[in-house]
Amino acid sequence: MKIATFNINGIKARIDALPAWLDSAQPDVVLLQEIKSVDETFPSDIFEERGYNVHTHGQKSFNGVAILSKYPLEDVTRGLPGDDSDVQARWIEATVIGERDALRICGLYLPNGNPAPGPKYDYKLAWMERLQDRAKTLLKAETPFLMAGDYNIIPQAEDAAKPDSWREDALFRPQSRAAWRKLVNLGLTDAFRARTQGPGHYSFWDYQAGAWNRNNGIRIDHFLLSPAVADWLRDCQIDKEIRALEKPSDHVPVWIELDF
Repeated sequence: MKIATFNINGIKARIDALPAWLDSAQPDVVLLQEIKSVDETFPSDIFEERGYNVHTHGQKSFNGVAILSKYPLEDVTRGLPGDDSDVQARWIEATVIGERDALRICGLYLPNGNPAPGPKYDYKLAWMERLQDRAKTLLKAETPFLMAGDYNIIPQAEDAAKPDSWREDALFRPQSRAAWRKLVNLGLTDAFRARTQGPGHYSFWDYQAGAWNRNNGIRIDHFLLSPAVADWLRDCQIDKEIRALEKPSDHVPVWIELDF
């Protein structure tokens, strides 16, 4: 099974680019972030005609997440547990039914947190605490699961072309990276780093200052796998080349292949 995560930075802006990538890459399941659309206006038919079941958790003008799956989905839930007052559309999860097993897939768009320090950064760190609690719950239940999406976290210096320029940014502040390590240390596996080591691997390039042409990128789109799912991991790659195509998102897809 091939599963991808892709922050598309607006479904309307990517209405041609996203289907073209789907037709080329042929993922079985896709987790989308920043669809920037309410559920009622999301163009589900474009994806349904390609064989995908479509579930969204939308929000007008910003945020919004979705799952596209060629496999049946069960128990679709929306919103990260732990704060009933949180109305931001940043979390969707569902169970994918495979031929031999069931897999809980959690799609996330973690808060950016800038400017930091400040209320937005406090929200980011609190959201990460709720994320840890959700992971603990799934681990305790021995549910095979993955958590994938735009984490807005640069885990290590090697995950940025120019780490010094990110020192005070919410994506790379010590508290942010400590929260990431706390999550991983529950027993989760960073799928990309399980397959590829070293610097120079990025999933985001800003639209400004020629970041793409200078390869001034960062790796902030991640798959974290529970122990059972880590055992199924065959590969994890970044589809860097689509950043050079017409009307790209500032992110590119990251995908894994599972023996599932």
